[in-house]
Amino acid sequence: MHNAEPTLLEVALPPFVPSEDARLLLGVKLFETGHLSLGQAARMAAISKRGFVEAASRQGVAVVNYPASELAEEMVW
Repeated sequence: MHNAEPTLLEVALPPFVPSEDARLLLGVKLFETGHLSLGQAARMAAISKRGFVEAASRQGVAVVNYPASELAEEMVW
């Protein structure tokens, strides 16, 4: 069930984990699992879409999800 209103989540982070890192990692995971769009995840992380794409890529998360058949069609000249 999806709420129409955003839910506020408060988490006690260890002092060595910056809140910016936690927001980014949560955004990446929610994007990876399909719970957030790229734009929504970028807003959660408080960074640009381009910055989010770069950060997600560094975490090993693909931002383009082509089925193999579509990718093969795209690669044909």
